[in-house]
Amino acid sequence: MYLLAQLAMDRPAKAAWRPPRACDNYWEEFKHCVSWGNGFHHYYTYGTVPSCQQWKNDYNDCRAWEERRCAEAKEALLKSERDRVAEQGNFTPVWELRKEPPGDWHLPLNQEKPQNS
Repeated sequence: MYLLAQLAMDRPAKAAWRPPRACDNYWEEFKHCVSWGNGFHHYYTYGTVPSCQQWKNDYNDCRAWEERRCAEAKEALLKSERDRVAEQGNFTPVWELRKEPPGDWHLPLNQEKPQNS
């Protein structure tokens, strides 16, 4: 316990910046993106081949940060992650969430007649 406390005191007060993900995660995402299965799925779904260059750029920026503490790589990685998070907010939900259950939720269902007829 004493050793852990001593190690904690030896560290600088401000922790060093770390990338949001491990560099290996960016590489795995790139490998998945360029895989045959993902390419087929993306083409079937959207009609285009996926663009995987950003994952490779993120991996290279992450490695540049870890190896040389390159400030440009850090900023590029932060911008890429911010853009990725902002893009997730652009999708509309499939359905609206209810605030409360329907008023007749406790009544038995009418099994004889379909609802939409």
